[in-house]
Amino acid sequence: MRLESLTFKSIVARPVVLKLKRPVVARIATITDWPLILIDLHTEEGVVGRSYLEPYVVRSMRYLVPALHDLGEMLAGRRVAPAELYAAARKSLQFVGYEGMSLIAVSGLDMAAWDALAKAAGMPLCTLLGGSVGPVKAYNSNGLWLQEPAAVAAQAIELRDEGAFSALKLRLGRERLADDLAALAAVRSTVGDEVALMVDFNQGLDLGEALRRCHAIDGLGLAWIEEPIVYDDLDGYARLAAELETPIQIGENFYGPREMHKALQRKACDFVMPDFMRIGGVTGWLRAAAIAGAAGIPMSTHLYPEVAAHVMRVTETAHWLEWQDWANPVLLQPFAVTDGCLHIPDRPGVGLEWNEEAVAALRRGL
Repeated sequence: MRLESLTFKSIVARPVVLKLKRPVVARIATITDWPLILIDLHTEEGVVGRSYLEPYVVRSMRYLVPALHDLGEMLAGRRVAPAELYAAARKSLQFVGYEGMSLIAVSGLDMAAWDALAKAAGMPLCTLLGGSVGPVKAYNSNGLWLQEPAAVAAQAIELRDEGAFSALKLRLGRERLADDLAALAAVRSTVGDEVALMVDFNQGLDLGEALRRCHAIDGLGLAWIEEPIVYDDLDGYARLAAELETPIQIGENFYGPREMHKALQRKACDFVMPDFMRIGGVTGWLRAAAIAGAAGIPMSTHLYPEVAAHVMRVTETAHWLEWQDWANPVLLQPFAVTDGCLHIPDRPGVGLEWNEEAVAALRRGL
């Protein structure tokens, strides 16, 4: 099959804000409004590549949307070759740094470029990357925030049954350790031992408290303990990973594959879970996956389940996909979740199409 050549024309980035069905209630923040930036990469040949960004903070869209449009103007007329666009876009922002919003904007561009290329080839992205369409093992991460034990136990049943999930993520970091332990016990007694439980502190602890709390839950058969301390304290993570039997999971705040490599060199974790808007989109993920594969480190995803499903089909140490349906309100055809797996649709590209009626209702001015 001949791969069609595409010419970059422009980027259209649209900000929307959704209301979360189950608001984020973590130790470091409460979030009820969820920002999305919908990206359409237009080509001269008429193929449109699509992606989105989830930048957490609504006001951050004031900076990211213009950055995406600037990248579109800079890259106009170039061939849609994702690795080359990724390199050119990053180099253009080198003097302001490779981390933070610079890389987030580049990641949104990269995911859209890969979608366009796969559409032009007439195949799903996972197929273009050398894999095949199929199910991807997922855990439900749509809730279980810092609520009372009875509330999280009841919600755990809802989340398990939304797609016959065999794994759930519970957030910890309540004021008292005893309350965290009560929430854990309530969920475990409700869903049983057959459901795997991951726990996430959302960077809410200092190292001393993390040592105390993580040792207290170390013998409870958890799948992993995620981000107990601030993300860039690699020395602290190395100590936790060395002392605990439960695997330490980090990675959603790796800005690019090199940051992941640094963490693995420091033995700061047992598992990694890069976020697509920070690791560098599909291109950044593929480079990070090669590092994880060489190190034999299980690799899970963070947010962006649609593009995540495709790359997990070609990731050597693929572990768990994090399922969150937060973008579903603006998707014309949300992905199906059954038997604890996300199912990739057999259509060209990533499979993202916008529900324009919903987008119009949710548009947010900058």
